[in-house]
Amino acid sequence: MTTRKQMALGAFLYPTGHHAAAWRHPQAQADAGINFKHYAQVAQQAEAAKFDLLFLADSAGARGEDWGALARFSTHYVAQFEPLTLLGALAAVTERIGLVATASTTYNEPYTLARKFASIDHISGGRAGWNLVTSGNEGEAYNFGRDTHPPHDERYRRATEFLAVAEGLWDSWEDDAFTRDKASGVFFDPEKVYSLDHRGEFFAVRGPLNIPRSPQGWPVLVQAGSSEAGKELAGTSAEVVFTAQQTLKDAQAFYRDVKARAVAHGRSPDDVKILPGNFPVVGRTEAEAKTKFDELQSLIHPDVALSILEHRLGIPLRHLPLDGPLPKDIPLTNAARSRQALLLELAEREGLSILQLGLRVAGARGHWQVVGTPEQIADVMEERFLNEGADGFNVMPPYLPGGLTDFIELVIPELRRRGLFRTDYEGRTLREHLGLKRPGRHHKHNKAIEGAGHPAASPAAA
Repeated sequence: MTTRKQMALGAFLYPTGHHAAAWRHPQAQADAGINFKHYAQVAQQAEAAKFDLLFLADSAGARGEDWGALARFSTHYVAQFEPLTLLGALAAVTERIGLVATASTTYNEPYTLARKFASIDHISGGRAGWNLVTSGNEGEAYNFGRDTHPPHDERYRRATEFLAVAEGLWDSWEDDAFTRDKASGVFFDPEKVYSLDHRGEFFAVRGPLNIPRSPQGWPVLVQAGSSEAGKELAGTSAEVVFTAQQTLKDAQAFYRDVKARAVAHGRSPDDVKILPGNFPVVGRTEAEAKTKFDELQSLIHPDVALSILEHRLGIPLRHLPLDGPLPKDIPLTNAARSRQALLLELAEREGLSILQLGLRVAGARGHWQVVGTPEQIADVMEERFLNEGADGFNVMPPYLPGGLTDFIELVIPELRRRGLFRTDYEGRTLREHLGLKRPGRHHKHNKAIEGAGHPAASPAAA
């Protein structure tokens, strides 16, 4: 067993890759979003390389640019599997790699999601993770009986209560509650099941959850918000944080902030792992890497780049000179505020025009973009990892499967040569991969069942 600190790696799988024009790449699987063989192939490829986890994003609705006039040029975040369904299928064709999917607290109910993630944790043998989001796509509101997206602060209040309810439901049963004793006819011990009896601002949930406590106790809790409310939620509850800082200085500030918040809430700094997104374009030489990137950028239609930027910033831009700067005093968006702030800082720091920023966003979707040789990419990853900028990285292949293949065949051997990444798994659960503790039951419940007379627990039920 290794004693040196090693980085965690997630394989963040957009259907055809993270570049906005990835589907147009000659080697991309254009129908990847609904092609299970494609997902199974890349999942098994990542598992063979010993990645900690697969990470699936999601949105419960198509954005305007996905189905409007611009869709003829390029699309994103549309025509793909529902991620929890996909995780269940991937659990059957993988054995060790963690399985993380995105699900919104704004447009779901706690009981439903708690049951689904507990089910996936059982099916996979303890490899499930939940990326908790509050929904940045305002178009989702129209699919759930609303005319507007709930305000940012309200979404985070709901998320905080939602998570508390889900955790309480996962604690419905003690680990050894289900005896399943055929001789006596007793299926479970009624002294080891608890109701939740929750009533709050947004939810009223009695419980208990109708599935036993799962192998990990709870799925690993992942969170991706970097706003003030998002960081506070991360500090109180998240075990993995997916983020998007562009510079080492910004990455260090975020890392230290979230770890400090965790400590302030009585947690250890090691209870939360910071995994920034990393969009790597790898070449055996710098020239080869640049050529690969330029080829991808050439596939972006300018209108699509502008549309993506308008969505990220939350304002119209088409009436402005595209070779000029962004307007001043852009209002705070009601969607993904941390991403808006990141893009405004990037444009100011690098002096980017509106179109240049749009093309940049369409490339890496606002994440940390690294174009270079395996050694150069390993250098910057090592720098952040060893200097309190990251505990690992969520690798965002520019296109699939080739972009993931490049990273596995060229960068991972260099990371291993430096002792920074595992050569084999040492555990079987996602918590074990990440070095996270299995949570004990610590939510206080009212007893759901008093005595042994409950029909589900008694010999009469057999």
